[in-house]
Amino acid sequence: MSDDRIYNVLFLCTGNSSRSILAESILNKDGNGRFQAFSAGIRPKPDINPMTLKTLDALGYPCSGFSSKSWNVFAKPGAPDMDFVITVCDDAAGEDRPVWPGHPASAHWGIEDPSRIEGSEIDKGRAFALAARYLKNRISLFVNLPIATLDKLALETRLHDIGRIEGATARQAGG
Repeated sequence: MSDDRIYNVLFLCTGNSSRSILAESILNKDGNGRFQAFSAGIRPKPDINPMTLKTLDALGYPCSGFSSKSWNVFAKPGAPDMDFVITVCDDAAGEDRPVWPGHPASAHWGIEDPSRIEGSEIDKGRAFALAARYLKNRISLFVNLPIATLDKLALETRLHDIGRIEGATARQAGG
């Protein structure tokens, strides 16, 4: 893998309205042109969670142009070939996935679902900000990996290790 190529990364979640959208936006900005991020869901919701967009805006990340879509969109002929497929919710990690062209490296970076938080707008905002922070930390480690020098097994090991840092869901932390 060459250092100057652009890597395609697909973030998967169940509804594709919160965590996967956060990850897509964060990587597209923080990847400094080295990565093209996409997101999709198993059962996509009709709309992006408004708190997702509010959080991205507050943190200075792009917050427009997103749509909730099925992961099948990326398994069809003509879809971009993915180099990496990363699940960000436990439900998506447990599903039978489509066969991705090119057999991309994959990992699970489980983050608690901020959209399930009940309470005040402040409580909800805090949950989304925390999810964004955990994703930003993982993405920071990811974009600094020496991808071109790692074989697929070493790369997937590193990806799995990233998924176990602070904020990992119980499923991920346990292995």
